[in-house]
Amino acid sequence: MSLTKPTVAFVTAATAAKVGNNCQKVLVDSAEFRSMMEPGRTGRTGGLNRVVKQGDTAAILYSSGTTGRIKGVELSHRNFVAVLAGYDVIKAERGADAPHPVALFTVPLFHVFGFFMCLRGIAMGETLVLMERFDLVGMLRAIERYRVTYMPVSPPLVVAMAKLDVVKKFDLSSLELVGCGGAPLGKEVSERFTSRFPHIEITQGYGMTETTGAASRMVGPSETIAFGSTGRLGENTEAKIVDPATGEALGPGQRGELWLRGPIIMKGYVGDEEATAATLDSEGWLRTGDLCYIDSDGFLYIVDRLKELIKYKAYQVPPAELEQLLQSHPEIADSAVIPYPDEDAGQIPMAFIVRKPGSNLNEAQVKDFVAKQACCAL
Repeated sequence: MSLTKPTVAFVTAATAAKVGNNCQKVLVDSAEFRSMMEPGRTGRTGGLNRVVKQGDTAAILYSSGTTGRIKGVELSHRNFVAVLAGYDVIKAERGADAPHPVALFTVPLFHVFGFFMCLRGIAMGETLVLMERFDLVGMLRAIERYRVTYMPVSPPLVVAMAKLDVVKKFDLSSLELVGCGGAPLGKEVSERFTSRFPHIEITQGYGMTETTGAASRMVGPSETIAFGSTGRLGENTEAKIVDPATGEALGPGQRGELWLRGPIIMKGYVGDEEATAATLDSEGWLRTGDLCYIDSDGFLYIVDRLKELIKYKAYQVPPAELEQLLQSHPEIADSAVIPYPDEDAGQIPMAFIVRKPGSNLNEAQVKDFVAKQACCAL
């Protein structure tokens, strides 16, 4: 509220008090508002003659930025036009006999992933199914009831669908596509999901709030088999991998920080010129803060956040790689790895494990599993 200083807030009776009294409130659960939404009702027209330019601000979404406190990411109409224009290809490739697209949203709409996917659905004339609160069984029931054809999801949901037995109780035959974003998805999880649901295409993409949620994505079956990658660069987007220490551009297969440039890049952080200057350079390159590499075929692979790397002695250990290893265990539903202070090593990885229901997996078994996988990798 203090960053954006809104003049109008859409609220419910239950949330109105949280907004304060510095802006006009519209109660969306009031009788007056509901009557306005009735079919055939026309409202007052005229009186507004504002010209909107592509460079004007369309939305301010929130992010921690590449580091530090919450920041207001200022996105323009041009940013959203650049993102949505690429989806014309998908619409053109749909056959005449294809079912009408029905999307189920499990991701929050205040997050850039949910925000631009909502705009995408509206722009392409699709049906959107929304959940007030997420729960796995409710999601499965909604897929069955509304004959959902695709879902934008985050990796933990893919892990759950690939492993949990409750999924088998529902008819998911209508589901054709699952689009995953928000964090790296391991190769093993992708393969397990595909083997369990051979009729569902699973795609990955990569983006940030600062890139309007876009940057790279998979298009078509030939790209979805590149398990572990986030696809190739999207339309009108440039990328380079940079050595974080020297700023030198690196070649295919070399790990470094991902830098992006193009019409998808934000205008900046609202009211924070210092943070904007630290993230956007003079040539328009956005420093993402993500450790990545691009292979010789142009596929982008996200290793982890640079600031989240665990400093073990002279080595940098990406938590995401250890999490993917742990999630490949059939009795582990989910995992999270963090750095733990160590006098000799500086930091050592510490893992939190979520066991599958009914599992009695213990600490010693987990350590043994990881040790064997490490030996195999060596």
